[in-house]
Amino acid sequence: EKHISIQRQLADLEKLADLNEAEKKPCPLCPEEKFKACYNHKLHRHLQNLHWKISVEFEGYRMCICHLPCRLIKPNVVGDQTFSKMGAHYHCIICSATITRRTDMIGHINRHVNKGETESRFITAPAPKSSHEVLKESDAEVQVHPNYSTPQKTDSYFNPKMKLNRNQAIFYRGVTNLTVTVFLLGIMGLQWAKHLRSSVKVTINDCNENSVTMIRENCHLNKMKVIPKTKEDDTDEAVGDGEENIGTIEVTKMDANVIMHLRSFDFIHLDPFGTSVNYLDAAFRNVRNLGIVSLTSTDISSLYAKAQHVALRHYGCNIVRTEYYKELAARIVIAAVARAAARCNKGIEVLLAVALEHFVLVVVRVLRGPSPADDSAKKIKYLIHCQWCEERVFQGGSNMVEENPYQQLPCDCHGSMPGKTAVILGPLWSAALFNTGFLRRMLLETVQYGLEETQPLLKTLICEAECTTLKQFSIHISADENKQEECGVYIKTPDTQLGTGESYLVQRKRKSNEAIRNATKRPKFENSAEHPAFYYNIHRHSIKGMNMPKLNKFLSYLSEAGYRVSRTHFDPMGVRTNAPLAQFKTILVKYSTPTYTGGQAEGTVHLAEDLQVGDHVQAAVDDKAGDGEILEDNKSGVTATITKDCSASCAAD
Repeated sequence: EKHISIQRQLADLEKLADLNEAEKKPCPLCPEEKFKACYNHKLHRHLQNLHWKISVEFEGYRMCICHLPCRLIKPNVVGDQTFSKMGAHYHCIICSATITRRTDMIGHINRHVNKGETESRFITAPAPKSSHEVLKESDAEVQVHPNYSTPQKTDSYFNPKMKLNRNQAIFYRGVTNLTVTVFLLGIMGLQWAKHLRSSVKVTINDCNENSVTMIRENCHLNKMKVIPKTKEDDTDEAVGDGEENIGTIEVTKMDANVIMHLRSFDFIHLDPFGTSVNYLDAAFRNVRNLGIVSLTSTDISSLYAKAQHVALRHYGCNIVRTEYYKELAARIVIAAVARAAARCNKGIEVLLAVALEHFVLVVVRVLRGPSPADDSAKKIKYLIHCQWCEERVFQGGSNMVEENPYQQLPCDCHGSMPGKTAVILGPLWSAALFNTGFLRRMLLETVQYGLEETQPLLKTLICEAECTTLKQFSIHISADENKQEECGVYIKTPDTQLGTGESYLVQRKRKSNEAIRNATKRPKFENSAEHPAFYYNIHRHSIKGMNMPKLNKFLSYLSEAGYRVSRTHFDPMGVRTNAPLAQFKTILVKYSTPTYTGGQAEGTVHLAEDLQVGDHVQAAVDDKAGDGEILEDNKSGVTATITKDCSASCAAD
């Protein structure tokens, strides 16, 4: 029977004390030495204020605090006498455990709910049908636990914030268009099998028994046939009688490193909880030539320079917090991937690198052979970062010790500032982060499937890869891009408007030795067309007391000055350009307007002291003052005129 402290209503608790009789009654939940017998009105206030108001509610029942000798605390020895104090406690309605504090009792009940233990032998009401919640994402339905977003409290972790990551991975298959063997995890494997059906052989792996059981149930929920583990296992893994299987999925239960050592895959996606460096060696050991390895790292505390010692331990990289820390994180992960591939005599070609708030996604194509491995290893370099102006440059490829490494930086902060002004970061990946053809064909697939959530990000990535603005972006594919070659694989794309056809591979067989050598040797003009490394934040380099121009207008100003420029997905206010920081600040100062009347002269004073942009900035200001240039803002309609006589201009204003 349930304890007397567990009641549905306050009236049920009062019935235990027989308050209807006009005589003194003791409290049913307190011993005589704690609360003496009293009349009805006083006992009613006692039950309501001491027991009922601080009770814990669960499924219509109230677990009131109990002072009866159900739980003895440790006795106190004073002199020759021993005193045993009765401790206040709660009785759990599910497991009959006694908990002293109310907050601990609430946490105790929540743990029961998270584990699915909501049934009580004391409750006669029917229990809920299932504690699992069904979520839908990209036409795939999955059952999750109530605490699916808390990995510390559940075996099956599902993060809704990673939806963008999962949606992007669906369309890698549309780019390759081969009958491939895929190694995936969780809901992403269900999405691949449901969208691509028999064209792929999907293997979903997890080392936890509860997670494997949940994966099998989700396969049946999505009308997928689960392939038995062994041929002798003839158990019924189909969906059900009268229903047709959409596809087949193989579900395995073993360590991910073990299965990647045992089998060869064309596509591998790694999405562990935290860092993925523990699985890189096994992933590149048996991945096939021209295969794709995709990995998601969620250890953003170390990658974003919040835990620098963890980044040094996992990636062997020295980092500090910079304005371009997200791109720095992506290059750290790619450098670790390149080193793991080189240990297996394989090179990589980076197809995609995305760093958002919650994860870092990297997609690479694998090139087999020592020559591609050497080429990839040469692209891992150290970065010299100025801590004053945040200018940065990759170290030269020479192994000789330089007498003054500060000479490589475009800025002169070392000469004008005291002490050491720069730090060495890395090792980092120094080559391009995107492949334009790969991104454009991904955009084709997203339009074909009607997934509008991913298209803005892909358009930004394409503009970033080509280092152009969004106004110059075109969804039409030119005739020159009709047939592209990537790593010895000829890829044909449609020459009509976007979405009228599918991109497909013409040839996927292993080339001869001469063809592979020719494919791995990149033309020289491709290096010059690579997007500039890193970006500048326009707010970080703005001038105090001056209104900076709109970001899109500032991009056009940089483009008119002859520099390549684009926005970046790493930072909403970031500008990726090949212009030096001094020229970047010069153009920013040139097209900035004073905030208030007295701020024009004051802004000129702070220009030489705080910004440290040198003679270029002063010359730009002098030229602008001499020419009396008029800057017009089309959106705001404000016109600012700068003349030689600053005081007269301020007075006129």
